[in-house]
Amino acid sequence: MSEEVSKQTNSKDIFFNGLIKENPTFVLMLGMCPTLAVTTSAINGLGMGLTTTAVLVLSNVIISLLRNIIPNKIRIPAFIVIIASFVTMMQMLLQAFIPFLYDSLGIYIPLIVVNCIILGRAESFASKNPVLPSFFDGLGMGLGFAVALTCIGAIREILGAGELFGFSIMPNAFTPIRIFGLAPGAFFVLAMLTAMQNRAKKSLKAKGKEEYADKIQSGCGSDCLNCAESAGCTHKFYDNREEKNDD
Repeated sequence: MSEEVSKQTNSKDIFFNGLIKENPTFVLMLGMCPTLAVTTSAINGLGMGLTTTAVLVLSNVIISLLRNIIPNKIRIPAFIVIIASFVTMMQMLLQAFIPFLYDSLGIYIPLIVVNCIILGRAESFASKNPVLPSFFDGLGMGLGFAVALTCIGAIREILGAGELFGFSIMPNAFTPIRIFGLAPGAFFVLAMLTAMQNRAKKSLKAKGKEEYADKIQSGCGSDCLNCAESAGCTHKFYDNREEKNDD
């Protein structure tokens, strides 16, 4: 989004856009590596989601504050350094205060640095908008990611182990469906939840409630992450901002 668009869109719309309308997992299909790998249980999904949310919010705010200071030609390396700093802080905090979660998530904590959700929001939103909209964009996208991972993890844990957050909730006669604890189970649950969300959005549009289903239309401002053009455009392959700056 451009700064002009952000002025026309209030913080509530930006927040719910990331949480529901433009959910990074069920709509944008971003961050599939941790989505499929760590959601063997609800607590793992929630932990990864909240950790990513914290990094996303903090990095969005800092990048927004520095958007007029960071030179355009080195913006991506600068974004990665900022994101990596917050990921390292979160990794140390988890290791110190929630060691069981740190051990469960393992290598996927440092891999948050290259999570395309965080870098994508930094490039497409935070680097072009003021601090407050960037904060709500990070919060909405992060919580949307956390909700998605928790839902996937909860369903896989219930069907694959008969438990939820480590507590047994199924009768003794229940036989766990082991495939849901394996990689294919993650694909099945993700597909099912994505289909349910698409069905719900179509139902809302049919009832004339487009405002609850449609994304925020940002127009063409090099915001490829939110672009609705299926055919694509040259912005996806060539960034002309550097050329403009050189002029």
